[in-house]
Amino acid sequence: LAIRAAFKAACDGKQVAVLVPTTILALQHYRTFSERLKDFPCTVDYLSRLRSAKDIKEIQQRLKEGKIDIIIGTHRLINKKIEFKDLGLLIIDEEQKFGVTAKERLRQLKASVDTLTLTATPIPRTLQFSLLGARDLSIINTPPPNRLPVYTEVIPFEDDSIAEIISREMERGGQIFFVHNKIEDINSVYDILHRIVPEAEICIAHGRMEAEVLEKKIIDFIDGEYDILLSTSIMENGIDIPNANTIIINQAQKFGLSDLHQLRGRVGRSNVKAYCYLVVPPIASLTEDARRRIRAIEAFSDLGSGFNIAMQDLDIRGAGNLLGAEQSGFIAEMGFETYMRILNEAMAELPLSIKAEEEANREHQVKQARIPVLPASFRETVDTQVETDLEALIPDEYVNVQSEKIRLYKELDAMSSEKELERFQKEAEDRFGPIPPQLEELMNVVRLRRAAQGAGIERVVIKSGTMLCYFISNQMSPFYTGPAFGKILDNINRNGSRFQFKEGNGKIYVKSEGVESVKRALHLVGLLSEGV
Repeated sequence: LAIRAAFKAACDGKQVAVLVPTTILALQHYRTFSERLKDFPCTVDYLSRLRSAKDIKEIQQRLKEGKIDIIIGTHRLINKKIEFKDLGLLIIDEEQKFGVTAKERLRQLKASVDTLTLTATPIPRTLQFSLLGARDLSIINTPPPNRLPVYTEVIPFEDDSIAEIISREMERGGQIFFVHNKIEDINSVYDILHRIVPEAEICIAHGRMEAEVLEKKIIDFIDGEYDILLSTSIMENGIDIPNANTIIINQAQKFGLSDLHQLRGRVGRSNVKAYCYLVVPPIASLTEDARRRIRAIEAFSDLGSGFNIAMQDLDIRGAGNLLGAEQSGFIAEMGFETYMRILNEAMAELPLSIKAEEEANREHQVKQARIPVLPASFRETVDTQVETDLEALIPDEYVNVQSEKIRLYKELDAMSSEKELERFQKEAEDRFGPIPPQLEELMNVVRLRRAAQGAGIERVVIKSGTMLCYFISNQMSPFYTGPAFGKILDNINRNGSRFQFKEGNGKIYVKSEGVESVKRALHLVGLLSEGV
């Protein structure tokens, strides 16, 4: 996909920059691009720390003159000394490995640069942009022919288990990745492996090695001179070795979800069954986030599951700062869907607040104190909560599959119109039979929440036959000086026997007695908001 996009841009007379995270991947991509495009008039070159100072200077000059069509490189491409004659396409491979600053630096070189990001697991911020529609998203679900899913298992660090795993892979003529992401004690791990599997040839690779030494180690492993590559996560990106079909990740709980998926992707790159073993301490000793990551990577082991893993990562880490540089950030355990709803409400509120401000300025000019409030805006800005001790739920005898029940709850929570509720009821009756009273009450809760939003009610509490409706907590809100609240006060006076207007502890609310069902509560809120 990337090669075709680059070829198309080059044919249109544009230059292409391919940004990759590691020197190994830069070299591998250079070879792949060169081989694929050798019969076409496309000039391909690469920049990394493996190139000499003389080569780098020459490449910079040729880029500036437009003599290189496709340049592949690591962070050196972001260097201020790099100038393009006519950059038209930026391809970012393994996008999750780059920071916002790095990516935006390249885009600043030319305002109209098209960008193609490639990743098995997009970082939360990038995925969020796609889900919001700010970026296009294409998901490649179809795996290459004859590919098999990678068997994934969580295991403790036990000499016998590790030795058995390594011996089994060696017996079928395969090679093993052993990932230990701490350079300081990687030699100690080497000693352990050498002791438990003395017949295995082991090589060590990490980022502090000289470039030439590191490259030789990798090439020797590719050539089959070693059985085990003991390395840090430097081999996470770009190493394509079809004969290596077992990976053991030590201290897996210390890796991010996307990192684990990327590491697992180093095996299973042929038609041979591959294995991934996550070595962790006792699960009970892990943090909640670590447990969720380990469970997710173990559960999503099918081919093409990268998008599901990315969604899990987004839920665990949060979407980050959409307008800043943070690429992830926890959403206070509120859950992604709740976060999305709040975000959408905030976005919907912006034009309304601007409109209200313009209206206020106009009325100030004619010396009118009243600021009109648009009743429709309440439905977008008030997130009404309903609390009740009444039975409003989906009973087990109606839907006994937990996952299906959760899906139905989510569907109900997202509904915002009577038409959607009618469709939901019709589908439920078709699948599960007549609606039970408890579910009917739950549907009325959805209706009640919608009606309360329209009346500027933030919270509805129905307990022991009493209903309390709390209005917007910010008493400086223009809602209280607008016509909507005035109409609500008229309705309270008109139905004095049903409503008691209360004010205290900084709260304004209405109290009603004899509310024995959500349906009755819905009727009363309807009277309260009549004409609003």
